[in-house]
Amino acid sequence: QAQLVESGGGLVQAGGSLRLSCAASGSIYNINDMGWYRQAPGKQRELVATITSGSSTNYAEFVKGRFTISRDNALNTVYLQMNSLKPEDTAVYYCNMNWGFAGRFHTWGQGTLVTVSS
Repeated sequence: QAQLVESGGGLVQAGGSLRLSCAASGSIYNINDMGWYRQAPGKQRELVATITSGSSTNYAEFVKGRFTISRDNALNTVYLQMNSLKPEDTAVYYCNMNWGFAGRFHTWGQGTLVTVSS
């Protein structure tokens, strides 16, 4: 059974930084895309950033220039470096991995809360 475990969330002041990690474990193989999404209270889950197996990246406009997604394929881990955090970045952050033959499986992490105080 595939499992994703996120870490690194917490409380930070506006302008500060946090680094999120998401490690895959269990029967996961051939990981393709990895990504981070977030869901603020009362809002829908939204894309933050994705990274392909070839390390091509894609970012939502609202994080460009502030957040950086990266991956370590040897560790089956994806990271999200978040700088210049704003109160509106407050949300539960979820990682997602697309894996298996032809990317047939999608697995979500349990989420990690990021709170940015003003």
